[in-house]
Amino acid sequence: MCYPNCVEITLNIPDELARQVTPEGGDPARVALEALALEGYRAERLSESSVRQMLGFETRMEVHAFLKQHGVYLHYDLADLEQDKVTAEKLRGRLQDERDSGKLR
Repeated sequence: MCYPNCVEITLNIPDELARQVTPEGGDPARVALEALALEGYRAERLSESSVRQMLGFETRMEVHAFLKQHGVYLHYDLADLEQDKVTAEKLRGRLQDERDSGKLR
């Protein structure tokens, strides 16, 4: 899948090497694209969103599963933790308000 502004890259590698790095029945072009996405994410040049777009995933969870499958840890720092704490507190407050108003069972 390519968006309006895409770069097309052609790689020429011997068939034998392509077979060695590609799973049985796999697509060598997809293997190369995934490797590029993985390295870009590892080097912190690509975000989760960029990886999702690049590989055509619909959700962040698909990206997380892909990264996990390839042994790549999510970039999660103290700022992310603090933001998650704020979000959790807001949700907790909303749930408490709904409980108090009788809307939540």
